[in-house]
Amino acid sequence: MYEFEVADGTKAELYRDLTSALDALTADEPDAIANMANVAALIWQYLPDLNWAGFYRMVGGELVLGPFQGKPACIRIAVGSGVCGTAAETRETQLVEDVHAFPGHIACDAESRSELVVPIVSQGELIGVLDLDSPKAARFDAGDAAGCEALMRILAPRLA
Repeated sequence: MYEFEVADGTKAELYRDLTSALDALTADEPDAIANMANVAALIWQYLPDLNWAGFYRMVGGELVLGPFQGKPACIRIAVGSGVCGTAAETRETQLVEDVHAFPGHIACDAESRSELVVPIVSQGELIGVLDLDSPKAARFDAGDAAGCEALMRILAPRLA
């Protein structure tokens, strides 16, 4: 069992501590699924106002559901479809304040209002995406995007 001290101060302090915790959790574990599972749980535990936190893995040219915390989710997402598919296609973080305004949004959970999706790339190859949903509109901001991108930079080579 792991226990971490994660600051409840500024967003920068929160992500600094999450980065340290993620590094400790995944540093010596070679199994990608185990690492994704622990990171999904870590994010779920410490980031407020989430209703889903998890991963979609790139398998056979499409995104396939990976480890997550939250309600059951869509199992397969085509690259280019919805927020996750757009992040996979563009390899750019998608910060969506209102998912209902996003063209082609896939509603796995009708309670989701905002979403943050970060592509996970290692050695030029797309491994998957980190997907965070919130029931609050505009829950995520540039600080969350930068923090989650930093987390995925550490995690990506540990998933390859």
